[in-house]
Amino acid sequence: MNPSRSEARRARILGIVLVIVCAGFVVAAIGSLLVFLLVGARLPWAAVLVFALVGLATLLTVGLVGWPLLATPPREAAAQDAFDAAVESQRRLLDDVRHELKTPIAIVRGHLELVDASDPADVDAVREIAIGELDRMTRLIGDIDLLASVEGERFTMDEVDIESLTQRVVDLVTVIPGHEWAVESTQRGIIHGDADRLLQAWLQLADNAAKHTPAGTAIELGSGVYAGAFHLWVRDHGPGIPPAARHRIFRRFDRGGRRRSAGGSGLGLAIVDAIAKGHGGSCTVTETPGGGATFTITIPLRSTLRLPAPVRAGEVVLQRKEIG
Repeated sequence: MNPSRSEARRARILGIVLVIVCAGFVVAAIGSLLVFLLVGARLPWAAVLVFALVGLATLLTVGLVGWPLLATPPREAAAQDAFDAAVESQRRLLDDVRHELKTPIAIVRGHLELVDASDPADVDAVREIAIGELDRMTRLIGDIDLLASVEGERFTMDEVDIESLTQRVVDLVTVIPGHEWAVESTQRGIIHGDADRLLQAWLQLADNAAKHTPAGTAIELGSGVYAGAFHLWVRDHGPGIPPAARHRIFRRFDRGGRRRSAGGSGLGLAIVDAIAKGHGGSCTVTETPGGGATFTITIPLRSTLRLPAPVRAGEVVLQRKEIG
């Protein structure tokens, strides 16, 4: 297990103190040696041995006494670790945002510099490009605010009816055109969590599946309990995620090699992952048998309250609603 930030800080401080003490003994030894050389006296090796033993004993004492004295109270240490982690997270987010905003700004600036103001068609084309890039920046800012609130653990924890949550997701995804939506399994029961955040994460996975799979393909979703954990999943039959990219697609702005033209800010899966971790769980991606990707939000059973047996929906296919 990696040491906490407070322990690492304590080790650094103690290390500095030990270096200073050691440097003091080295200076004292050099000074004593110079005195013996100047007066022409013989250096007794017994004195050298005693001096070395005293130095080692002093360093050992400083280390043994200093380590507990430098210890931070558990509550303060936890608070400091959380603060340091938040600062580091915000720093990384700002670096990512700065990098991500460079592209739309450069695109808009380049087209504005080259636009022919006397050509109405050119002006209209540049206007559409600028509005599109500004819309993308607006979505990015909205997703950044959302990710910050999720990573800040702003959750409203309460009892969540899983059957109702599953049905709510089904009702919402059926309006996404171009796909046939099917429910594989519905878990009955109550867990402790944030219903709105779980709904948000599940819908994000469904939206991703719809964007990155061919039109007309089926997308399945479901809920259940497996291997001591509660699962929410979305399974598609598209191109899938290459194995080399599965460990990084949950990072901010990492699209795993997928096209930017599919839309989105590149923060969707990072938000899903943060919501899962906020419930003590995780989000993973595996290969769908026959091709495609299966995204699963896993929540440990230790956070559940009541979990009756699941109800299978089998081959029930939800007819998608046409948007007129």
